[in-house]
Amino acid sequence: MTMVSQGGSPSRLDATTDAERAQRLKAIGLMCIALMCFSTLDTTAKYLTASFPVIQIIFCRYLSHVFAAIGTTPPKDLPHVWRTRRWVLQILRGLFMLGATSFNFIAVQYLQLAETMSIFFATPLMVALLSGPLLNEWVGPRRLVAICVGFTGVLLVVRPGLGGLPWQAIFSVLAMLSYSGYAITTRMLAPTEKSTTAQFYSATIGTLAFLPLVIGVWQTPTSLFLAFLLLATGFIGFTGHQFMIAAHRIAPAAILSPFIYTQIFWMSLLGYLIFGDIPGIWTIAGASVVIASGLYLLWRERVVKEA
Repeated sequence: MTMVSQGGSPSRLDATTDAERAQRLKAIGLMCIALMCFSTLDTTAKYLTASFPVIQIIFCRYLSHVFAAIGTTPPKDLPHVWRTRRWVLQILRGLFMLGATSFNFIAVQYLQLAETMSIFFATPLMVALLSGPLLNEWVGPRRLVAICVGFTGVLLVVRPGLGGLPWQAIFSVLAMLSYSGYAITTRMLAPTEKSTTAQFYSATIGTLAFLPLVIGVWQTPTSLFLAFLLLATGFIGFTGHQFMIAAHRIAPAAILSPFIYTQIFWMSLLGYLIFGDIPGIWTIAGASVVIASGLYLLWRERVVKEA
């Protein structure tokens, strides 16, 4: 099925040659590694909330991300790492990333990791919905129905007003919306911008935004282990975003987004091993509906192309 990319030229959501399929498989592998990193980051953040304010965790996450971005940039490129022709989009992408991180770190204080991830599973559906007006990759009526069905899966998890998750689940919803914007803007920037520049902007924006806030709440780590975990958050996030940027450079966002579902394995496993959390029946049911809707989006692309 032929789509039109954000630049106006035709692009395909389905690979037609062996080379394209190999590139798509490579991109999917990179995306899965990125999501494993993000699951580890969420687990680390949830563990740290027992010892530090969320503001401090977010600040350290971005500050160490800046160190990682600068440390991995070739010396000859450092003076130019901030240069971009699309600085408005870079700033917007950084704000989306900041929102996704902040809202998610708040949510994991109150929810199980599997619960936050089940709500987050609406991201591919939201990306599919936004890809039309923003990337000129339009979805048909059947895919639109799948998006609506996926939203009902999110409602099964949250169950607003029916004794479901606490009201703090709204932070997971906001994180999902922010991450959707982050995925779209990453796809817009990936073909033309260096990954070092994208990493620099996203990390610097988060650091500067939380610098004034962290001064009043800072708590000195009581052990080297806790200090290590605070610094590790940024390096884990940096690694995940490197893989994610590389994946979006060689594959469309609509192809990669459904693989966010692989996180349910890591989140459930880490939640059980670290916190003893077992997903409830409503979480499993809602996640199953959302996953089925997202997988339908991929299947539908193949059916349309074959027709």
